[in-house]
Amino acid sequence: MDEKIFKERTKKLAVAIIKQTDTLPNSRSADTIARQIIRSGSSIGANYRAASTADMINKLKIIEEESDETLYWLELLVETGLVSKEKVQDIYKETNEILAMTVVSLKTLRNRKS
Repeated sequence: MDEKIFKERTKKLAVAIIKQTDTLPNSRSADTIARQIIRSGSSIGANYRAASTADMINKLKIIEEESDETLYWLELLVETGLVSKEKVQDIYKETNEILAMTVVSLKTLRNRKS
């Protein structure tokens, strides 16, 4: 995983999530989900940027959790009818790809430690 590219992708993901949440209707449920998905989606890149070499495995575990949580909130947006599947399809795909890259990186780092 190229560090610079990963940083760019995670930041673009956060921006896309923020822009998408700004299009949600004004309702209590939309606001609640928007706050959660902005928190989890922006946390992905923030944790990667904050990771030191010594702390990388722990930070990647957090990134894995936050990516999975972001997918959950995206699913809720669609399943509650707050947004169409097509509108969040690219965000969902990118989050899934980031999650997959994170899992592979975790496996690689754990194997190196063994």
